[in-house]
Amino acid sequence: MAQEEKAKYLQIAEEIIERIESGELTPGDHVPSVRDIIAAHQVGAATAGKVPGVLRQRGYAETVRGVGTVVRARRTVVPGSERLTRLQTNTSLGPDERVEILALRREPAEQEVADGLGIELGDQVGLRRRRYLDKAGVVTVSSTWVAGAVVDAAPAFLEPSPLPRMTFGLIEEATGRRVSRRRDTHDIRPAPADIAGHMGVDKGTLLLTVINHYWDQFGEPTEFAIDYVGPGRSLSTEYAVD
Repeated sequence: MAQEEKAKYLQIAEEIIERIESGELTPGDHVPSVRDIIAAHQVGAATAGKVPGVLRQRGYAETVRGVGTVVRARRTVVPGSERLTRLQTNTSLGPDERVEILALRREPAEQEVADGLGIELGDQVGLRRRRYLDKAGVVTVSSTWVAGAVVDAAPAFLEPSPLPRMTFGLIEEATGRRVSRRRDTHDIRPAPADIAGHMGVDKGTLLLTVINHYWDQFGEPTEFAIDYVGPGRSLSTEYAVD
């Protein structure tokens, strides 16, 4: 897709966000449909179809079964840590800390992943899932997704070897897309079945979760990640105050 089309769908999404923030659209109201966007902005279906995903990914809308895509009640977003490099736990991470690779595969994108990467539901993505442990047990289970095109350009993403510059460094080296913005969201989520077993908890156990979004210098998503923090652990950040 041409860069101007990408910019157009972001522009349309931001116009709708302005309507939500101004109170013109309130929680529970339907957001403009793809058909409405096509008619109002004279864009193609592919461009219009990306707008609802941007609204969901940024937390302004949600899809309700049997209702459609509506304005979501806003929740406070808490600034996150520097992800795993700034993860602090109730016990010190000692020299016995280790990382296990749990999954390296391509798979169809679920809705949250598709929204986080700015792609369509069901599009192929690459998944890299790791479990970080120390002498006290599980520190976190971390899952990172990138678009299939990124995996094609950077096949090392699906190799078991460590990524010296993390995923964003690999993407920059392979594609020239430099991370210029990120957002970390802290949430409490029930552990899904494919995570609970690796955490040593029952499915549905509430866990501290960090959701990471990354965007490149063009405003396009580069990677999306979800970190489930081990039970009994805390997460803290420390930074200088000028």
